Amino acid sequence: MKIQIISIGDEILIGDTINTNALFIASKLVENQFEVPKITVVGDDEDEILNEFNDALSKNDAVIVTGGLGPTHDDITKKCISKFFNSDLIINEEALNDLKIFFEKRGRQLTEINRMQALVPEVASVLKNTKGTAPGLWVEKDKKILISLPGVPYEMEALMELSVIPKLLIARGKLNKIKKVKNLLTTGMPESYLFNRLGNLDELLQGAKLAFLPNQFGVKVRITVEDDTEDSAINRLSEIEQKIRTLVGRYIYGIENISLEEVIGRLLKERGLTIAIAESCTGGIISNRLTNISGSSDYFERGLVTYSNAAKVELLKVNEDSIVEFGSVSVEVAKQMAEGIKAISGTDIGLSTTGIMGPTGATSTKPVGLVYIGFCQEKVCFAKKFQFSEDRILNKERSSQAALELLRRQLLGIPYEE
Repeated sequence: MKIQIISIGDEILIGDTINTNALFIASKLVENQFEVPKITVVGDDEDEILNEFNDALSKNDAVIVTGGLGPTHDDITKKCISKFFNSDLIINEEALNDLKIFFEKRGRQLTEINRMQALVPEVASVLKNTKGTAPGLWVEKDKKILISLPGVPYEMEALMELSVIPKLLIARGKLNKIKKVKNLLTTGMPESYLFNRLGNLDELLQGAKLAFLPNQFGVKVRITVEDDTEDSAINRLSEIEQKIRTLVGRYIYGIENISLEEVIGRLLKERGLTIAIAESCTGGIISNRLTNISGSSDYFERGLVTYSNAAKVELLKVNEDSIVEFGSVSVEVAKQMAEGIKAISGTDIGLSTTGIMGPTGATSTKPVGLVYIGFCQEKVCFAKKFQFSEDRILNKERSSQAALELLRRQLLGIPYEE
């Protein structure tokens, strides 16, 4: 079943809004074995929207549209759907009742402009929006399906999960071939190195597909197999995964969409360990990432941003002579920072970062992107050198990833060197 995604909104075209909705919808469709041949963006222009509807439905089995369902003058999607299907806009009593309940729960009055959100094309079925006020719309005509969803991400996501995917699965029916996809998440090895390490891909995959999807934190390796039955597809997928793990397993920290900080949280909980972080160049990103995980209070004791030399000396008891002799960005200082934060917090582990994020601050011997990450646990205390790029924000993000990966490897006993 081929499904095109259309995102509506001038704010996307001019770059004010990143089109995360299309990414989410596409991932959910592919996950459920629907084909996504095209993703388009259209501004808030009636003629452009109608033309896109016509083109998309002529070439695909279904179209999913996001955006333009709000209560303001520039929200014209419902009007366009109504015109496209030659259908009147009517008040939908189910949608109106949902709106009344939504506003009553929040102690707010239902205004006339909000009441108009219950106005829907007569040809459409309403999809209940459990997170907001604009209902989703489902139109079936001439064996084609048009689905319209609100542009607010968390509203759209709930509608996709609860309504759209289940209805699309029923509309599609049973597949002739079973497709299975698995994502292996790697960090610490560039895409080209991974490619080389995996060797002969034809021999490895035996007809399956492999995609390398890099980002600032690492490379997602996506395996896709198709087979006649569920069991055979799962078995082939597992076999390929195990071959990949044999070749690059130490760089794989998780699967699907799990974050590295979530993996670390589980490891710390399983081992009953606590941690404290001393950050200089990363400015609190590592602490923020660890505390994004629910239950992190079980293992995260504190995080200090000791940005200045004075803070390092005063709060972490870093030796001032070490800073003078080796500089604040050095193995010696990173190690002392990790030791210091562990000592003052009384945790099992201390982790630290110090580096030059750029674009200023570099010297002839210490370039932009130079980072030292310190680790201290019981009798093990060391610092490791990393060299990143010249982009300040990327350097901060990659430094935080490197620190968390260093921590993961220490917890699992995985060495860096081959």
